[in-house]
Amino acid sequence: MQQNDSYGSSTFQILNNDSTGSRSHGNEVSSQTYPDQFFTLESTPAIDYATYSSPSAISVSSNRSPFSPQGSLSYASDLYQPSDNTYGSPLSGCSGVDDENKMLHALWVLRNELLGPESDTDDSGTFNGVVSQPSPFTRYNRILEMAPHMDLKQLLLACAEIVSEADTISMSDRQVAISAAEAMMEILEKNVSVSGEPAQRLGAYMLEGLRARLLSSGSIIYKKLKCKEPTSLELMSYMGVLYQIVPYYKFAYMSSNVIIGEAMENENRIHIIDFQIAQGSQWMSLIQALSRRPGGPPYIRITGVDDSDSAHARGGGLELVGQKLAQLAQSCGVPFEFNGAAMSGCQVQLEHLKVRHGEALAVNFPYILHHMPDESVSTTNHRDRLLRLIKSLSPKIVTLVEQESNTNTSTFTQRFAETLDYYTAMFESIDAGRPRDDRQRINTEEHCVAKDVVNIIACEGVERVERHEVFGKWRMRLAMAGFSQLRLSPSVSNSVRDMLREYSSNYRSAELGDGALYLGWKNRPLATASAWR
Repeated sequence: MQQNDSYGSSTFQILNNDSTGSRSHGNEVSSQTYPDQFFTLESTPAIDYATYSSPSAISVSSNRSPFSPQGSLSYASDLYQPSDNTYGSPLSGCSGVDDENKMLHALWVLRNELLGPESDTDDSGTFNGVVSQPSPFTRYNRILEMAPHMDLKQLLLACAEIVSEADTISMSDRQVAISAAEAMMEILEKNVSVSGEPAQRLGAYMLEGLRARLLSSGSIIYKKLKCKEPTSLELMSYMGVLYQIVPYYKFAYMSSNVIIGEAMENENRIHIIDFQIAQGSQWMSLIQALSRRPGGPPYIRITGVDDSDSAHARGGGLELVGQKLAQLAQSCGVPFEFNGAAMSGCQVQLEHLKVRHGEALAVNFPYILHHMPDESVSTTNHRDRLLRLIKSLSPKIVTLVEQESNTNTSTFTQRFAETLDYYTAMFESIDAGRPRDDRQRINTEEHCVAKDVVNIIACEGVERVERHEVFGKWRMRLAMAGFSQLRLSPSVSNSVRDMLREYSSNYRSAELGDGALYLGWKNRPLATASAWR
């Protein structure tokens, strides 16, 4: 891909984090270490960070994802009309496939309409010693010439680069960028499938995110997805499949339970605030474990915070969670009380938490804080506000589990490359848990994972709710809120390792010296667990 350096080197350098612009191939893994001194709230991870180069995608029959916007029209395709007239475009010989030639020819028609027939020469060069840059059309022309020789990963990154430019360039050039992006999307459509290899499945959803962003309909598409969710029983089934075939939720539940159990070892009255109570399943094993405590079980009170999305999955409100946990506690002889706070974490105030004097307080943040908008979204900064609120309650223990990804404040192209890298590992791990043609796996990816991908790519501002940060950034946020990090005991990592024996040997867990426990697929960290006071 060296010939691409003149117009697109930044695209591929972003992915590799490699200033030389080199690329890895096949299943090779490259690592980049980020020294701690480079950590700021805008910086990259401070741990060894591995990237993957997906194998070149084979051409398959298109299997468009259910996220495809209905009734959307390709501008470039609309321009194409069969004609005997030959424009002499250098694009016309770049592929032997008729459909691609038609598509690229349509772009050439658009170029002539906008720029005139004299613009078919390379417009880069020098004038009075000043090097002039090629026009957008010339650069996009070169990209499309090379497209048939790119693998799926390169196609996605190149398309994302064009879509990103369409957001910022002048109106006249923007139409050229839009047409070039749509031409790239037509090529991508032939290389992705929701039932193909992991890279092809992820590519299908990333393509829909790019399409929605290009149409400036990201938030509309995302809201439409939320409206088209399956029934409660179906969604519960899909979530159950995801819980069983990959260990990410078990990692969160198990590590947090061990941390909280150890911190509350000598406490007789325990109050747990869970900011993502969901079905309440996490606390069933902890209640059972505390019921066997020598000298009798403690009094346990759980405050569950959750929004309408989980209510849909449950098929009812938080009272269902309270009833289930109360029945279990009664069967185990554990004094129990439940308090439901049916709202988003952004809405939580002190009065919602029902804190009482004399209770040892534990707070659980499982994959939820990244949904809180921070200072880059609003001056209200709910992410830090919530942390300061919890710190003011003087909790005995706080558990934090988050995705190890950096998509919050990075540029769109960086965010796209990071999403591609992170979810490639995620989709590979899902692939190891179920056969490729398993319909439940396809539905699970669509309803439990793909929406997040579309949201990261297509949406901005308050509509972009998936705003992940790496552990180094979370560590700084909690420190600024007044928290101190606690070292994890060996029993936390031992419990996680025992759990991982049920899964593929490609899963890894490790403590990397910063006090957090990492869970990853091969050499790519995907989640972290940590403890705070």
